[in-house]
This record gives sequence, structure tokens and C-alpha cells, in this order.
Amino acid sequence: MAAKEKDKEKDKEKEKEEISFETAMERLEDIVGKLESGDVPLETAIELFQEGMKMSQLCGSKLEQVERKIEMLIESENGLQRKPFAPANEDRGE
Repeated sequence: MAAKEKDKEKDKEKEKEEISFETAMERLEDIVGKLESGDVPLETAIELFQEGMKMSQLCGSKLEQVERKIEMLIESENGLQRKPFAPANEDRGE
């Protein structure tokens, strides 16, 4: 029985990888709309909330992956230099 649970976990991880950022965001927006309407039963609201949290985490991890890949080109006296991406709130010390 434990092997079946491991297979289910692997399937869930594979499914997460296959969902695009845009698809996850659309699903998250749909979930938020349903929850904000207040017209869903409590059990459904809890399930939607849990799914929304998963979509939010998925979007966050995909954004982090992209941030690691981005390099900014900065003009300096010596021409262009590569600099790792830093979000605006982290780059204020320069």
C-alpha cells in the first residue's frame, strides 16, 4: 500500500511540473473568485483553499526558477557587465 502512495506522490509532482505558470495563475484567480463570492460550502471552500495554496506555491517556485536564470546587463565605464537578477527591493543597497 505504501508503494501506491509513493506512486500517487510522484504523479502529483509530475503534474505540478507539467502545469504552466499561466495555467496555475488562471486556476488560482478562479479559486480566489469562488472563495471571495462566499457562495461555496465550507468543505468545498477548504478544498479550494488547499488547492489555491498549492497553485500559489507552484507559481512562486516557477518565478524563483526564472529569477535565477535572468541576468541583467548593466552599463559601466568598461561597457556592459552581467549581473545576477535581484528583485527591486533587494537591489537598493547599490
